[in-house]
Amino acid sequence: MLRIDCPCCGPRDHDEFRYGGDASVIRPAHDDADPEVWYRYVFVRKNPAGAHREHWQHVLGCRQWLIVERDTRNHAIASVALARKPPAKKPPAKKSPPRKSPPRKRPR
Repeated sequence: MLRIDCPCCGPRDHDEFRYGGDASVIRPAHDDADPEVWYRYVFVRKNPAGAHREHWQHVLGCRQWLIVERDTRNHAIASVALARKPPAKKPPAKKSPPRKSPPRKRPR
């Protein structure tokens, strides 16, 4: 049985995951009207023997998409990483000095 070490949930059986396809294929631009480009993207794929990058989704767990590097000859998993990029860390906002409110006028 294939065990995938989810970065969020830990090691799990592959039954909890859904295979999402080859992670090295680059999608054509949305406005590309060439049918040959789309045909090759959808139907023409390599079938490598050896190291391969794949998309997997942890559907019965954290639901995250992962990139799994797996050897197709023996199913040995070399690495597992989140497919999404973590949000960029913003530098802490500079605190401005407190504003002084204008003096209140007293009602007469």
